[in-house]
Amino acid sequence: MMTAASGVVLILGLSTILCAGAAYEYQIKTIDVPIDHFTYTSEATFKLRYLINETFAQNTNDPNRPILFYAGNEGDIELFAKNTGFMWELAPKLKASLLFIEHRFYGQSLPFGNASFDSPKNLGYLTSEQALADFALVLRTLNPINGTNRARPVIAFGGSYGGMLAAWIRIKYPHLVAGAIAASAPIRQFQGVTQCGIFNQILTSVYQVAYNAECASNIRRSWTMLQNYSSTAEGLRVLNEKFKFCTNITKATDVTETFFDYLTDVYGNLAMINYPYESNFLAPVPAYPVREFCGRLDKNYTGAELLDHLQSALTIYTNYDGKATCLNINSSYDGSGIGDRGWDFQACTEMVMPMCSDGVHDMFPPQQWNMQTYSDKCFKKYGVHPHPANALLNYGGEFLEGSITNIVFSNGLLDPWSGGGVLRSTNDNIKIVLIPEGAHHIDLRASNPNDPASVTRARSVHVKNIQKWLDEYRKQQRVY
Repeated sequence: MMTAASGVVLILGLSTILCAGAAYEYQIKTIDVPIDHFTYTSEATFKLRYLINETFAQNTNDPNRPILFYAGNEGDIELFAKNTGFMWELAPKLKASLLFIEHRFYGQSLPFGNASFDSPKNLGYLTSEQALADFALVLRTLNPINGTNRARPVIAFGGSYGGMLAAWIRIKYPHLVAGAIAASAPIRQFQGVTQCGIFNQILTSVYQVAYNAECASNIRRSWTMLQNYSSTAEGLRVLNEKFKFCTNITKATDVTETFFDYLTDVYGNLAMINYPYESNFLAPVPAYPVREFCGRLDKNYTGAELLDHLQSALTIYTNYDGKATCLNINSSYDGSGIGDRGWDFQACTEMVMPMCSDGVHDMFPPQQWNMQTYSDKCFKKYGVHPHPANALLNYGGEFLEGSITNIVFSNGLLDPWSGGGVLRSTNDNIKIVLIPEGAHHIDLRASNPNDPASVTRARSVHVKNIQKWLDEYRKQQRVY
């Protein structure tokens, strides 16, 4: 994968995606970028993938035609192109180009090919700083200064970790990005800024308050029930028979560690994709999947009855389309590409987001946050120790003051990640959008007749701010 530093862009082909009845068309291209942007002693490069559509811009030589850029996060970039319909709806109105850049070590942008995950030495180039430098290089290459005029204005978009990157690229490279829409971006979900229990408390409230009080109580009781089943050979046999695991569980830790972790991820995922319509972002699910899940845990169940209802409820996430033949508890993402080995490594280096539970204010088994224990596990797994303060050191988060401008932070209040989001700011140049009925970055998704009014209003605020940024940028068009 390593080549000479040529910066040559290669057209690989045209891809057409059908999503929600609309055709999303883009060219798939690659560009050579340095493996290490911050050294002068190596010229090794790899091919970074990006998607581009310039149909709506009509004239890309016109400096008034903006570029709407999605900051790719932890997955295949085509997945995000399919699930960021707001950008596709906005592009023809602004006569804008669309650009989706893949994050290094995800999708097909592998710096060391199949060996990318083989060693900490290779994985050491997987950082947000390197990814932002990738984005910056692509933007500067595709959007150079035109004579005495500035380059075309760029508006960054991103959801979740991509939202963090969208905000951070505006902070770190403001000369390349005129503004950023950072949706569901938990840039404050770090030690010393956000309490470790907030995520699980919000998540529990979604199950408990939003639908029925028994749902969270049943989940809270289920941990002990599952642990009891796992303590005997007969109980393990029943669990295997009931849940139809792809690989039979054979010991208690298969339940209390692997299955417990899987269930925790599923409950979080259901809340994140709790959209008012059918979707298939993390998995195929019905409209309001938490409601459908809790509809099967709507009474005070115990013992075998609780086991039956829990298994039935899980199928809302694990087999809504009826295609699954077994339950793979080694991956809660069912092949979507999110949450793979790359993110696990990032969570052991700079993306250390403390999580804890107490079983009282949330529906999970008590689990304290211990930085030393977490660090030891990371070292055992990857040979690295976390740097938990790096993101705050590099980009800020506790305070967004001074020269930081032109960022909209939007958060759905039904999204458990909102606890680590930017929900208030004294900086008038930072805008806050709260979506009471919103799940994870729903405002970046394509408009839908079932969208709550607060989602529609959020998109209107985004458009208003984007237009303001573009107007300000154009007033300063010339380079002096």
